[in-house]
Amino acid sequence: MAKPNYNFEKRQREIAKKKKKEEKRLQKAKANESESQESQAASEDANGDTDNVAT
Repeated sequence: MAKPNYNFEKRQREIAKKKKKEEKRLQKAKANESESQESQAASEDANGDTDNVAT
């Protein structure tokens, strides 16, 4: 019977953790980006920006 390769299993767990952490970081960054865009749009509306009005 073959001997289990614990180093390989450990490395696979580390890779899975790193991948999950990176995905979570990207989701947070995406959420923060959308929040900042929404707040920026809301502040432009509140300031009365009229860039789209032709004179």
